Amino acid sequence: MRKIIVLSLLAFILSLSCYAFVFAAARQGNAPPARQESAIFQLSTWGSIFRGVYDGAITCGELKQRGNFGIGTFDSLDGEMVVVDGEIFQVKGDGNVLAADDKLLTPFAMVTFFAPDQKFSQEDIASLEELQQNLEPFFPSRNIFYAIRIDGTFNYVKTRSVPRQERPYRPVVQSEFEARDITGTIIGFWCPGYAQGILAPGFHFHFISADRKMGGHLLDCRFAKGDVQIQYHAKLETVLPATEAFRKADLSRR
Repeated sequence: MRKIIVLSLLAFILSLSCYAFVFAAARQGNAPPARQESAIFQLSTWGSIFRGVYDGAITCGELKQRGNFGIGTFDSLDGEMVVVDGEIFQVKGDGNVLAADDKLLTPFAMVTFFAPDQKFSQEDIASLEELQQNLEPFFPSRNIFYAIRIDGTFNYVKTRSVPRQERPYRPVVQSEFEARDITGTIIGFWCPGYAQGILAPGFHFHFISADRKMGGHLLDCRFAKGDVQIQYHAKLETVLPATEAFRKADLSRR
């Protein structure tokens, strides 16, 4: 009886060892461990901006807790937002670029903690349209989201921004700006078509110069060489504004 008990214990110990080996092998596998999944954080919806919901809902200080890279706008549509390397910049309607105070409010923004999944170069780009056409083949799927950063010296850049709006909000008058031989960064996102209304489908880029003196929503660009970084996103966190303007807006219209 004692011998049977000893043999049973040995068999149990051996089975545990085999299980531990299989478990360890399964964890190691052939693929590297996946890094912690990052999400795109979005405040409000793209459709609400087109319905004139310009009232700020959270502060820039709060937004920094959600990401170090992204785009957006400010309370009363007061200029274009560029978030790069953990700093938030405000491109005013007259083209001036300011470091955004943490107390400034935003009605709409998209940010993430940027960690690229792939890096490559683009050369001899003659237009923003050509750049976009060249980037899409690098997307492994058209059903997820992408954060995109491009650094380089640009032969030509054209941007726009908007002045602060006053109630009652009317159609926005935009100002355009141009620069040549300028070093800077393109920052933005690509969103799938099924997200229309919540997000702007396709590409949405902003630009800021390396000296932080020029920027805005990107309309066009040309460059000889740009360093591209792309981050894949399968997670989107959307938070709706707790403002009276958002609650009362008719967002069902198309």
